[in-house]
Amino acid sequence: MDKIIRFRYWILFGAFALWMVFFDSNNLFYRMSVSRELGELEEARDGHKKAIGDLVRQRTELLGNMRNLEKFAREKYMMKRDNEDLFILVEVPKPEK
Repeated sequence: MDKIIRFRYWILFGAFALWMVFFDSNNLFYRMSVSRELGELEEARDGHKKAIGDLVRQRTELLGNMRNLEKFAREKYMMKRDNEDLFILVEVPKPEK
């Protein structure tokens, strides 16, 4: 009994540590999963920021010059002027024997 009283703070600290690691609502495993999810979300955020930067750059290139805007419309959306014809060439793969 004397040893228990002598080491009561260490026993209480050990019990508290066990409670925090395994039984608490914010236990160690939950905190690790939240930390991993946070890392994944930060990576996704960085990817989205890069994509936004690319789109902003493309917009400034398109809206800054009418020639670039016309080229983009012709290539991407197959637009044409009123007095011209548009021919779309599609490459058909050769059948394998």
